[in-house]
Amino acid sequence: MLGGAVAGAALAALPFGAQQRAVAAARPDAPDRFPLPSAPGPSGEYAVLITGDAGTGKAEQYAVAAAAKEICRAEGVGLAVGLGDNIYENGPESDHDSEFDEKFERPNTGIDVPWLMVLGNHDCSGLVPGSGGDPSRGDREVAYAATSRRWYMPSRYYNVTLPAGNGRQDPLIEFFALDTNPVASSVVQLDPHYRWNGPYMREQRRWLDTALRASRARWKVVLGHHPYLNNGKHGSAGSYDGFVIGHYTSGIHLKELYEEVVCGRADVIMSGHDHTLQILEPTDHTRGTRQLVCGAASKTGDGKAHFTHPAAWQDFTRHGFMLLKVSAGAMTIDAYTVDVATKKAQLAHRTRTTRPVTAGVPVGAPAGAR
Repeated sequence: MLGGAVAGAALAALPFGAQQRAVAAARPDAPDRFPLPSAPGPSGEYAVLITGDAGTGKAEQYAVAAAAKEICRAEGVGLAVGLGDNIYENGPESDHDSEFDEKFERPNTGIDVPWLMVLGNHDCSGLVPGSGGDPSRGDREVAYAATSRRWYMPSRYYNVTLPAGNGRQDPLIEFFALDTNPVASSVVQLDPHYRWNGPYMREQRRWLDTALRASRARWKVVLGHHPYLNNGKHGSAGSYDGFVIGHYTSGIHLKELYEEVVCGRADVIMSGHDHTLQILEPTDHTRGTRQLVCGAASKTGDGKAHFTHPAAWQDFTRHGFMLLKVSAGAMTIDAYTVDVATKKAQLAHRTRTTRPVTAGVPVGAPAGAR
């Protein structure tokens, strides 16, 4: 148990399969961290900021963060999520790299809450920016969590529960943060331990399956940088960026993970990677699980949809972020677009769900049980 979260058993990047746990070890100089919310707000709900693909350190990131800060204050936000690509272009050089300050701490000053951080492909780059082929850089982001008040990443994958309050024992919501890089990288992992069929992914899959099966939370949210479904130019898992179905760089094995372990168990999959804003509709194929893409916190898309998955709302042009609000009675997703020039946010769409995807399904039931 670390700060209220249950951390997945993550292994450090060591040469050619050597194994060691990668965890955020406490340090003597570690600051007091912003605490995870311990109870819903006066309205009976939690408000959570959702951003993705933010870490450029450029004016656009600062503008979106400034706009988000105003909404966070108005909505009583107590938690934030960073959906990966936290440090462009290649990830940090060390766990005390100045880029953490330039591309995370300074832009988000004033959004003084814990940030559940997820590893993206740019956080684990090798020689090629965005390749996702150097997992050791991800371990540096795990280590950084020991010295930051905001950055929350107890291991490379982990889960966090928020209590329901009012004496209720079961959590109101549980987040499951994944490391999708081994099953979505654009190059082969040099260390066999981190390959799509290596020990690390096998353990992560077992952990996720067990954690989702055992979860007693009313609402369940999976956080993974690479999306399952996506109408933007990067495409969906199994056909990323036009790669042939069946080749591991297409994300075919991530598609399998989402379909075999997550769909029908989680209410939402939240992803970045594509620099767009999308709230896709749950379907029979997803067994009621909704895909959300929120990767426009610093960069934007090419202005057009490339695919036609059913969408409640989507924007391929503007910067923005989202807000997740959950209570015992509903899960609400608010999508905001941001005018970078004025640093102001505008509510563009609201989606509300009142029935959890696992309502009526016994705890411990296999994936797909409805």
